[in-house]
Amino acid sequence: MAEYALRLSDSEMARYQTMAQQARQAEADLWELAGIGAGAQVVDVGCGPGAVLAVMAGVVGPAGSITGVDADADAIARATAVIDAGGLSQASARIGQAEATGLPAGAYDVAMLRHVLAHNGGHEQAIVDHLATLVRSGGCVYLVDVEATMTRIRPPVPELTELRERYFAFHTAQGNDMQVGLRLAELLRTAGLDVLEHRGRIQMITPQPGQRGPAWAARESMVAAGFATTEDLLRWGKAYTERDTGQCQPTYFLVRFVAIGRRR
Repeated sequence: MAEYALRLSDSEMARYQTMAQQARQAEADLWELAGIGAGAQVVDVGCGPGAVLAVMAGVVGPAGSITGVDADADAIARATAVIDAGGLSQASARIGQAEATGLPAGAYDVAMLRHVLAHNGGHEQAIVDHLATLVRSGGCVYLVDVEATMTRIRPPVPELTELRERYFAFHTAQGNDMQVGLRLAELLRTAGLDVLEHRGRIQMITPQPGQRGPAWAARESMVAAGFATTEDLLRWGKAYTERDTGQCQPTYFLVRFVAIGRRR
């Protein structure tokens, strides 16, 4: 499995928490369609630092359960801290691979996977196939991922557009599919699931001062892989500072897809 490139800084943690709340609001009807509700048994594969896991814990309530899985030990440590701080007795987090979680087959109502497939090129179908084994008959696999090449910034910020393009090239060189959101329904069908929904939406974000994105979080990995230099980081960092202090903040247009597959 590919090494996750995004460093889990405090600002990155804040971004995850914001995304989790936005996801809950924007996908409320889809969570209900998939069966994420009071008493549900849910697994969040690729849970990262536990932001969505904590939100889902509140949805399933004390009668349900939410299990987080991630291959990164730092992410699991942070997720466990979130669970402990919130007193979420219905939640837990453990280390595991997305295509080999080590969890029991047929034990869950819903298996969720958010923004993992785009980081695991070549393993997409194996991951979704494994998720399909985790849900019981009538249970659902819930996928969320990007069509990142459609991302736009208005008004344009040339340096940050350059950073985004380098980030895409970095992922492409690793065999990752930054358009995988378009393929979610195909992956579910190939796994033998009935597709209930495949929906795309454009999310508009005006970042708060100090808020960065995944490309910036991956900057050290990009330098190590030869897709950026320290001089590039200085230029991009300066562009972020100027963006934060400018009178007109740019808007980011991001395209995300959700697909739900039900086990027969």
